[in-house]
Amino acid sequence: MMKRLRIKSTVALLLALSLILCSFGFAQAIVIPQDVKNVILMIGDGMGENSINWASAATGEKLFIDTMPYKGYSQTDSLSGTTDSAAGATALSCGYHAFNSNLGQCSILINGHGANLCTYLNVCEAAQSIGKKTGVVTSDDNSGATPSGFSAHTYKREMPEEITKQQMECGLDILWAKDNGVSSKAEAQKHGWQYCETLAEILASDGSKKSFAAVQGDICFDNDSDADAPLSALTSAAIEKLDNGKGFFLMVEGAHIDKYSHANDSENMFKAMLEFDKSIKAAVDFAKRDGNTIVIVTADHETGGIVFDSETKSYKYTSGDHTNTDVPVRVFGSYDLVKNGETVVNTDIAKFIAKKIGYTDTFPKFTLNFAFPAELFSALFAALKDKIG
Repeated sequence: MMKRLRIKSTVALLLALSLILCSFGFAQAIVIPQDVKNVILMIGDGMGENSINWASAATGEKLFIDTMPYKGYSQTDSLSGTTDSAAGATALSCGYHAFNSNLGQCSILINGHGANLCTYLNVCEAAQSIGKKTGVVTSDDNSGATPSGFSAHTYKREMPEEITKQQMECGLDILWAKDNGVSSKAEAQKHGWQYCETLAEILASDGSKKSFAAVQGDICFDNDSDADAPLSALTSAAIEKLDNGKGFFLMVEGAHIDKYSHANDSENMFKAMLEFDKSIKAAVDFAKRDGNTIVIVTADHETGGIVFDSETKSYKYTSGDHTNTDVPVRVFGSYDLVKNGETVVNTDIAKFIAKKIGYTDTFPKFTLNFAFPAELFSALFAALKDKIG
């Protein structure tokens, strides 16, 4: 048993090393003049082209996303094949691929035990290093995979305590999400955050100070509760508070397109899609007024395998899971990322963001973990111990 485990782990390690070295190549410094102040990245978790089409057809709404001038697609596979949200967020934030469940690093997982090969620099950290403000807004919990991919580095996504601890210590100016039950007002204030639980508290927060929101109500869309903080309202508020002379980077995630598609709940998926679309409009409206902002809309992956049935003349789910279908990339403010009908790789989006915010150091960038062999041995030992009870 130990021999089989060792062989499988060795093969996994060799495969990881070969894939990583091939994808890294020889990173060169990017020296491109800063031509915009702000970049807003909007991620519709689980949003495929047919998520948009179905929501529009079913509700009779012409979605704002369809008015964006540049319309292409993105490939989403991770080093594991069909991606999960953690590896998808890592690609979009760091410009490197990773294995499923990895957040901001490339790690080997053996029966849930991890060994970190290297840690990636993410675009929030790159933006902070050149004096820009940064924000993460999501309808998910703060330790959900997508917000964590822009604010933490862990070998697996199922580590809410460690992720929240890292987020408390990270350099973000705004981190607004649903309460994950781990964060606390005392801990947030200890690390210099303004702590908010409602939309009213968020709107009243001092924009010159960093703020952490653990919203008690819904963010995915307005359910007519006083505790709700709809994503579109949070998007507008985040932009207002981040806007400054040096510029900012903001990531906004609509997480519930994915969550409802996993359940094949089309009615609520439509609502989540419409709320995310309102958030996109809020971002583009600001970009039009500002004249110095790029807005990028994409997804980490498609969920639900949504197809158009030519016999019934209607859309339907064909899966309850992620697919490797190419996802939309829509851009306002630049034609450099994707041209109409063109397909890029998801890692290209992070590289593009780093260029456009004026980051001139090496990007993408990774730091090797020299404790990897010891961590790998520990992971193997722990996995074997679990196996034999």
